[in-house]
Amino acid sequence: MTSPFLEVKNLTVSFPTEDGLVRASNDISFTVARGETLAVVGESGSGKSVTSLAVMGLHNRRSAQISGEAILHLESGDVDTISAPEDVVRKLRGKSMAMIFQDPMSALHPYYTVGDQISEAWGLYNEGSKKDGIKRAIEMLELVGIPEAAKRVNEFPHQFSGGMRQRVMIGMALVNNPSLLIADEPTTALDVTVQSQILQLLRDMQKEFNMAVILITHDLGVVAEVADRVCVMYAGKIVEQAQIDDIYYVPDHPYTIGLLNSIPRVDQLDGRRLLAIPGQPPSLISLPTGCAFRARCSLSHLVPNNLCATKVPDLDEKLTGHFSRCHLTEAQLSKARTAPGDAL
Repeated sequence: MTSPFLEVKNLTVSFPTEDGLVRASNDISFTVARGETLAVVGESGSGKSVTSLAVMGLHNRRSAQISGEAILHLESGDVDTISAPEDVVRKLRGKSMAMIFQDPMSALHPYYTVGDQISEAWGLYNEGSKKDGIKRAIEMLELVGIPEAAKRVNEFPHQFSGGMRQRVMIGMALVNNPSLLIADEPTTALDVTVQSQILQLLRDMQKEFNMAVILITHDLGVVAEVADRVCVMYAGKIVEQAQIDDIYYVPDHPYTIGLLNSIPRVDQLDGRRLLAIPGQPPSLISLPTGCAFRARCSLSHLVPNNLCATKVPDLDEKLTGHFSRCHLTEAQLSKARTAPGDAL
């Protein structure tokens, strides 16, 4: 197995508020190697973006309580972005690790041309004139598939479509050949054709630069052909972690099964209705005792001794390389997979 480039261990991120402590990410652990794509999936508010921002060292330490480790295995030595000084982490951003943010219109500066913004990112880690920076910006725009790059390098973000702005963001993130790329909802608000193009672009760029990629999304449908492994998050915790095929064909947590049942499938055109997950995610300020998914799970009554209401399930390896945080037995989960309409 390829050694990991990033190791996240027991990462917890909380935010003190007047109403109480918001446990946004709770005891998160995962790894990702160069050339591998890890998808982090879950509903809004499940802790996906909070986790990625912690890895990048972008939380305000005066308003966030962070513990655990996020270790980058660099050629120059290991660096824990959680405990390392801010000036050390700042020098890693844009070079060893980079991030594509969810809304390119907010992430790109409206007063500067896209060429100036890409060349500025390049100039942080490379010596050269402004002309050299613009030349590099044109190369990146061409690489991410923007036509007439030499002309459009002088245009402003508002002159680009949503899909083209996302391509600009990708070009800016990759301008210094980072080893780790975090893509936070890169296809949000894009139509399905552009979604496919952006995901294919990320896959091509990964091969070009041999990057470790973390793809954050709320939609299991967009990661089928891109991800190698998947972490499913719910209420700040990882509830399932497995290879991509195992997640789709043998999901091992009721929440994952519910997510898959809510996705339209071309191989099920028999008039069957999509099955929505009932209820709402719990408040991260006052999480329920036991399993956080219990109130929305129609299988919890099958677990004896009211265990779902009293004990938080461990993230156990129920199948080889397949981890699930659930008290249900494998036989009960197998029944839920084969008869979702009856079980969920």
